[in-house]
Amino acid sequence: MVFGAFAPVMSAFGQTSEDTLSVNDFQIQEVEVTAQRVEQKTVSSAIVRSDDLNRDNTGQNLPYLLSTTPGLQVTSDDGLGVGYTYFRIRGTDHSRINMTVNDVPLNDSESQGVFWVNMTDVSSSLSQIEVQRGVGTSTNGSASFGASLNMQSGNRDTVSNVTLAFNGGMYNTFRELVSTHVVLPGHWMANARFSKVNSDGFLYHSTSDLYSYYGDFGWYGKKTQVIARLFGGSERTAQAWEGVDYNTAYGIGGADRRTNPADSLNWDTYAQQHAQIAIHHRFSPNWSLSATLHYTHGKGNYEQYKKKKYSYWGLSDSGKSYGFYQKWLDNHFAGAVVSAKYISEPVDAQMGIAANDYIGNHWGVLDYLATPSATSLPFHYEYYRNKSNKVDANIYGKVNWRVINRAQEKLAIYADLQYRFIRYSMRGLSDDSMKELPFDKNFHFFNPKAGLTYQNKGHLLSGSFAIANREPNRANYTENIYYDQATDSYVGKMPEAERLYDYELGYSYAHKRFNIGFNLYFMDYDNQLVLTGEYNDVGQYKTMNVKDSYRMGAELSAAVKITKWFRWEGNMVISRNKIQNYKQYINLYDDQDNWNWVGKDSIEGDVTIAFSPMITAMSLFTFDVAGFVGTIQTNVVGRQYLDNTMDKNAMLKAFTTTNVHLEYNLPMKKWCAERRGVPEMKVLCQLNNIFDAHFASNGGAEASRFADGSRCAWYYAQAGINVHAGFVVKW
Repeated sequence: MVFGAFAPVMSAFGQTSEDTLSVNDFQIQEVEVTAQRVEQKTVSSAIVRSDDLNRDNTGQNLPYLLSTTPGLQVTSDDGLGVGYTYFRIRGTDHSRINMTVNDVPLNDSESQGVFWVNMTDVSSSLSQIEVQRGVGTSTNGSASFGASLNMQSGNRDTVSNVTLAFNGGMYNTFRELVSTHVVLPGHWMANARFSKVNSDGFLYHSTSDLYSYYGDFGWYGKKTQVIARLFGGSERTAQAWEGVDYNTAYGIGGADRRTNPADSLNWDTYAQQHAQIAIHHRFSPNWSLSATLHYTHGKGNYEQYKKKKYSYWGLSDSGKSYGFYQKWLDNHFAGAVVSAKYISEPVDAQMGIAANDYIGNHWGVLDYLATPSATSLPFHYEYYRNKSNKVDANIYGKVNWRVINRAQEKLAIYADLQYRFIRYSMRGLSDDSMKELPFDKNFHFFNPKAGLTYQNKGHLLSGSFAIANREPNRANYTENIYYDQATDSYVGKMPEAERLYDYELGYSYAHKRFNIGFNLYFMDYDNQLVLTGEYNDVGQYKTMNVKDSYRMGAELSAAVKITKWFRWEGNMVISRNKIQNYKQYINLYDDQDNWNWVGKDSIEGDVTIAFSPMITAMSLFTFDVAGFVGTIQTNVVGRQYLDNTMDKNAMLKAFTTTNVHLEYNLPMKKWCAERRGVPEMKVLCQLNNIFDAHFASNGGAEASRFADGSRCAWYYAQAGINVHAGFVVKW
């Protein structure tokens, strides 16, 4: 069992920090060349193993399976976590969280987010995830402004096996999985998996039809590994991103919480494929080299039937009409990742370089207008097209020097330097302004990090300082500026790159029966792009630069082994998240029926950052006896504002959810003692939100207020109690 922030210190009861030192204790397995990592031990990082990751896996997307992570918030459009799913750590949204698979960037180069519906059930093919809160160590891809997720895939079991899994539950939610691990003569291994997930969703018309696959084939010699991987998936989801009013979201006055304003004709369709070829070679007990080539292709569209101004489709006619239109994208992402590592008793060192190239094609087509336009339009009329190119390269070096390296006492100094270059360009017609967007931007970022750790008989003290820089994403540009050909200049406020100064100080103590710890952080931002609460027509939140802002907090964690079969773990985060000297104008209207503009008001001063609760907490009880495993997990999320005005009329209420997981490993070997090839079999039941809490975990608000003080705000209702059950067979 992984204990949240303490996983690097204690991976199981009875194991002290000295037992779990991996790279620092210079342990190199015959076929584990890739396991060598040069990193500083900190209290703010955790390793989640495959068994713990998939314990509650009944088809929800990966963020829901990381719900024991301190400071993590999860939400989904469909209310169940099967469709579009998003998460935040320390109040930072997923587009500012760096995510890699086998050290290859997973974040989309333009939106900088990860869309889990494109790779449903990916957790079933992961061996572990390292979660680093804060800036973390140098990695490939976009900057880490809240956390980083380093995912490793594959199965290295020495015995072949086949697994079948099925579960079904409320709202017609079903997950089917078949996977196999094959050990072949001559150091060859292969893995394959196919998953299918379907759900009607908690909200009406929020159907998800998803599948994903994973396969690898590798040769694992004593000094060399060569692995080819192919994985991906496809999604077709009905849209549920429009939100509902407060009363509907919380079921006040008998309102139907499952209401979805989106028409069932509106769908998203997208498919994505990833290919990787990795080579790892150990030249000596000290030196190793890793190189990976990768390619990702994605293509899909979303469609809508909405009333829009003719100018929205680039038409000169005046007035509005209902139209059926599609927005397409077709992107290609390719690159190489190379790193060399030196590992010895006193010093570990690593140097790496990576280069990636992204090409994104965007276009829109109009298939139908309810009111004929004065202009004759061909079928499948293309009303905009643009193309983006982004080159992202970095080089880094990091070293971990153990100044003191005794059996019970260790003192290490850590340094990490990274240079990152980005060239981003766009050409064509913008779908936001319907104007040309000749755009070219270069970024040069220097990201230094330094830290110190001291370990002594189960005690771990760590401190670090890091600087991270991050470029704006595509929407930051297209929604805030456009190019004026007449003046040969950009109109609007050009978004600026963000910079983060991250200070971390942590302490933990690991005992055979318990562990405790805390981590203090102060994240000081320059030009942070904060969420405004407003969002565009595809449900993506708009942002704006603020000069001075910060996030500071205390992360507390504890775990105790009460008996051999009963244990508890928990964490709590208390934080303060502020924008300094903030000013925002609010439009004033008479009422929500007439929308007559009556003036403006302004918000000034220090304000709380949107979507940043002051308190989050988690408690997990685990029972494990005689083949029966049960968990009771409770998550608490404090109230959070929908924008930066600190208005209680645009706020998510605090909520508490409790999930219960039950599973029983059938004693098949006992029942079939005289037979060979007896499979392992377990039955399971997952009960989510057992107290049927009526809550909303996401929402938004327009920068406007009515005379009675109310706001135009919307909310995303999440499911009440829902039950899922199934079985897993492995032989």
